[in-house]
Amino acid sequence: MATLYPSRSSIRTELKAFLQLAIPLASAQVAQLATGFVDTVMMGHLGRETLAAGALASITFFSFLVTASGVVMGISPLVAEAYGAGHKTRIKQFTRQGLWLCLLLTIPMMIAIAHLDFIMGQLGQATTIVRLANMYLDIMLWGLFPALGFAMLRGVVSALSQARPIMIIVIAGTLFNILGNYVLGFGKLGFPRLELAGLALASVLTLWGMFLALVVYLLQHKQLRTYQFFHCLHQLKPQLLWELLKLGVPIGVFSALEIGVYTAVSYLMGLWGTDGLAAHQIVFQTFNLLFMIPLGMSFAATARIGQWLGRKNLTGIRQAGIVSIGTGTAWTAIVAIALLLFPQQVIGLYIDINAPENASVVVLAVTIMRVGAIAHLFDGIQKITYGALQGLKDTRVPMLLSFLSYWCIGLNSGYWLGFQLGLGGVGLWLGLLIAVAIAAGTFIWRFLISCT
Repeated sequence: MATLYPSRSSIRTELKAFLQLAIPLASAQVAQLATGFVDTVMMGHLGRETLAAGALASITFFSFLVTASGVVMGISPLVAEAYGAGHKTRIKQFTRQGLWLCLLLTIPMMIAIAHLDFIMGQLGQATTIVRLANMYLDIMLWGLFPALGFAMLRGVVSALSQARPIMIIVIAGTLFNILGNYVLGFGKLGFPRLELAGLALASVLTLWGMFLALVVYLLQHKQLRTYQFFHCLHQLKPQLLWELLKLGVPIGVFSALEIGVYTAVSYLMGLWGTDGLAAHQIVFQTFNLLFMIPLGMSFAATARIGQWLGRKNLTGIRQAGIVSIGTGTAWTAIVAIALLLFPQQVIGLYIDINAPENASVVVLAVTIMRVGAIAHLFDGIQKITYGALQGLKDTRVPMLLSFLSYWCIGLNSGYWLGFQLGLGGVGLWLGLLIAVAIAAGTFIWRFLISCT
């Protein structure tokens, strides 16, 4: 282990180790979210009402999934630290309890999602939109457990520096999902045309396939199978489960606060009608896809810093933080510039920008896209820095900073700009920009003082 993680590492060595994790993890995240991108494109071809309903349903499901995934991702820094310290027994014990945690989180979430139609109606959404969205969610809830299980096991293998299989599994799953969307959504190859329900069914089948594929990999891999992750699964160990929860719940709350703001903005956009919601979905889905690269980098940052923490090497921790945050900043800056220069070309991937009936959606989406491009720069920085803080097992203070940034400042600013100053959806996105900029600054400050 000493040869893999030398106590004195150059920036170049650390960068290489970081990229060996970050590239496959980021690629896997992009491929996984490419499904959402394809879903949105196909929703657009099924009609504006389907696109609006799909927007509402997908962000709602995604909010539940991201929150619960945050809780189970508490396993990653714990496994990374144990790996760095050479504690093999703790690694397999945490993994087993992680599967229990996935099950315990899935049951109440399935019940909640099954009864969301009433809440959507009370929040002023159109009856047709609620009906279509509820149909989508009633199918998607059956994909919760495999989605959580995959997220948890992904955290384990990335903490063990075995990220490449994740990329392969996710890319294969994405290709299957795209084919399933086309066949079931539009009724090809003899299957009935299920439209939005078909897209949901294809997604559920994909989630189960990816989870089972990762389980098989863990059982067959020459080194990983020695951990015996799936032996004695019936044994629930409250003490280890509590250790997972202490670290994971703040991560889950952080994720809920983060995605919750975007969910709130989606519902507020719905108050401006179908065009506002459709424009928001186009921009949100674009940035959701692009955000997967800094998200993958944040997973890599958690693993690298957690491994150095297990070795009690402060120099390695600082170096890993500088490399991960610096690399992420450079990448998101390039993406932001490209989006500022070519917003219409991106929007044209979703809808016909020359069609007269889409004119109002295009105008609004272009303006929001430009605001979102700047926000993406800060969003990437804050996410990667948060990943570094996770590696240090520092999750409670960042959770509070997130609440202040997103809900106390960002959402209130966006509401004031959108409704009081009359900037509409653009004002709401300006609020998001303010939120991520503050979060980025405070997280960097927190990481720097944690390393002194």
